[in-house]
Amino acid sequence: MNDQKRRFRPRPQRNGFRPRNNNSQNSNGHFQSNGNIGRNNGSMTNPFNVEKTAQKFQQLAKDALTSGDPVLYENYLQHAEHYNRRLAELNFKPKQQNLEKTEITNNTKIEKIEKIEKSENKKVVG
Repeated sequence: MNDQKRRFRPRPQRNGFRPRNNNSQNSNGHFQSNGNIGRNNGSMTNPFNVEKTAQKFQQLAKDALTSGDPVLYENYLQHAEHYNRRLAELNFKPKQQNLEKTEITNNTKIEKIEKIEKSENKKVVG
């Protein structure tokens, strides 16, 4: 296979060709999104990924401080704080969902008990 060269079909040269359509730009020149800005691919819903990212930015902040760059230090600290807040949200959500589930199960247990009591009361009266 080394003695044979692989030949690929050449791609046509576009010379800066960029297709323009009316959906990508307003008349005032502001670019419109196609909806991918708020896309969530799931990487920030895993608490382990969020915690690792927060630790990474904390380490970058320490490195920036030791190198003598206070602006970069603050920048990295703000990023780390963002991910720490996100981690707190993720840790709070399961607790809140568990509370809601226990309330639902408690309510259904109470309803079942009330039905049993009503049926027993009917038997006693009847």
